[in-house]
Amino acid sequence: MYKKIVLDNGVRVVLERMSSLRSVALGVWATVGSRYEIKGEEGYSHFIEHMMFKGTRHRTASQISNEIDALGGEMNAFTTHEATAYYVKVLDQQAGAAFDLVADLFHHSRFGARDMDKEKQIVIEEIRTVQDDPEDYIHELHAKDVLGNHPIGRPILGTPRSMQQMNRRMLLQYKGKHYRPENTIVAVAGNFSFPQLLDYVNKYFGRWHSEGAATVSAKNQSYHWPEQPSTRHSLHQKPLEQVHLCVGLKGLPVGHPDRYVAHVLNTILGGGVSSRLFQEVREKRGLAYTIYSHLSSFLDGGTLTVYAATRPTEVEAVIEQIAKETKKLCRRGVSIKELERTKTQLKGNLMLGLEGTYGRMNKLAKDELYQGRHVSLQEMVKAIDRITQDQIRQLSQKLLDQKELVVTALGPIPKKMAAKWG
Repeated sequence: MYKKIVLDNGVRVVLERMSSLRSVALGVWATVGSRYEIKGEEGYSHFIEHMMFKGTRHRTASQISNEIDALGGEMNAFTTHEATAYYVKVLDQQAGAAFDLVADLFHHSRFGARDMDKEKQIVIEEIRTVQDDPEDYIHELHAKDVLGNHPIGRPILGTPRSMQQMNRRMLLQYKGKHYRPENTIVAVAGNFSFPQLLDYVNKYFGRWHSEGAATVSAKNQSYHWPEQPSTRHSLHQKPLEQVHLCVGLKGLPVGHPDRYVAHVLNTILGGGVSSRLFQEVREKRGLAYTIYSHLSSFLDGGTLTVYAATRPTEVEAVIEQIAKETKKLCRRGVSIKELERTKTQLKGNLMLGLEGTYGRMNKLAKDELYQGRHVSLQEMVKAIDRITQDQIRQLSQKLLDQKELVVTALGPIPKKMAAKWG
């Protein structure tokens, strides 16, 4: 059973009761992520996430860790381009204690100067860790190639420079601008009593009022999704064993009417071991151990990206095969048998992902963030079932245009390729 309530201060509360389970997942989402950072603020959203766990007015960092362990639950947080979430999963009888803990972090974190200095170094090491991991780093480089100066093209972690230049006043000013009741979603899924849970919500979030007048919504910033990528080919020499590739194409915004068609299309292209790219590139030709495609959708646009890691001698062959498979989808479309198999695969993945309280909580918050309403599982399944071969062909021709293809490569780039595209 689903329920939505908007508190008098603007906090949105989305709840789904799952009476057959014995756990509760609680998430507090601030609808601010890295895309809302202006120049000089790179990485602030993510850094706030780190600092929330470093102690509050009522608990030290070690007390926070000990308390969640004592509850027998798990607690964590994450930052995306468009949101920051703090969540906890506990047994149903511990819901009140979980609310108290998460609310204390969200409202009363201290942001101590000494803790900030230590955490800056930790985040800088995190940035270096990404740069040392080719599969992570190639996606970061590729986002810049595709999106240029658009904020989505910037790394969520920020840069060592932005971390070093940040101070407590600047960070708290950023937090005060964005962490406001009207920018907050409380999402809860699991076994609970609606009246009791609403008591918790009102107790911990109903009396919260921001200081100062509301600022212009970060969603209204004048950034436009780029019509053209900033570069077509980007080669980054690095002494690795393999060359890591990202091949980028057009995607769709998160709320686009064809979003379910795009998910089916992506699954056919590279979304699993039965996908065309996996079968053609890895299984039939042995050109790569890892190859997959994925969709990234945001408020104002999106991308479809193919990733592969291969031997230096096979780089051009892998790119050619990716181009060949995308062309084939545009020209020949998909058979009814392949389409039905893919629909079944996608529905199965969807249902399995929503069996637990964490998956449901996550979906509740994202539905509210991006759609402003609850999208039921039945509605999603029906939308997938309605997809036709013609829809796949039409969207393929729209998204898989070879003229829009962007290649980013990292590793020991062959001289021939460097001379051709460098």
